[in-house]
Amino acid sequence: MRGSGSQLKDSIPIAEFSASGPFGGHDILRRGFTSVKNELLPSHPLELSEKNFQLNEDKMNFATLRNIQGLHAPLKLQMEFKAVKQVQRLPFLHSSNIALDTLRGNDECIGFEDILNDPSQSEVMGEPHTMMEYKLGLL
Repeated sequence: MRGSGSQLKDSIPIAEFSASGPFGGHDILRRGFTSVKNELLPSHPLELSEKNFQLNEDKMNFATLRNIQGLHAPLKLQMEFKAVKQVQRLPFLHSSNIALDTLRGNDECIGFEDILNDPSQSEVMGEPHTMMEYKLGLL
């Protein structure tokens, strides 16, 4: 049996390994696969604003509601949003979230997702039994 001194002498120092790998490339074993999407910067100044449009609109509506009716109104609306988001169909069925659209006032608007959001083309479609077992943690 070797002593602890010989184990330290025979070990490879960790400082020799870099995050980029021994040949200057990305080390997939230590860092995982790279995602180009995460490394992209916004190409236009309005891209971040458009990405967070619904969140910004909700914040503005809550602030207006608080100024007009007091603190109870935005709190009540936030509780209703949370309750409505929890109600979903089974995982293999398309959920329209009509209650959430009604609370936000989007039920009378026709948008991009209303025309080009065909449930038969959805990635969610699959084997119902397998999807339920996965959701319940049986798989």
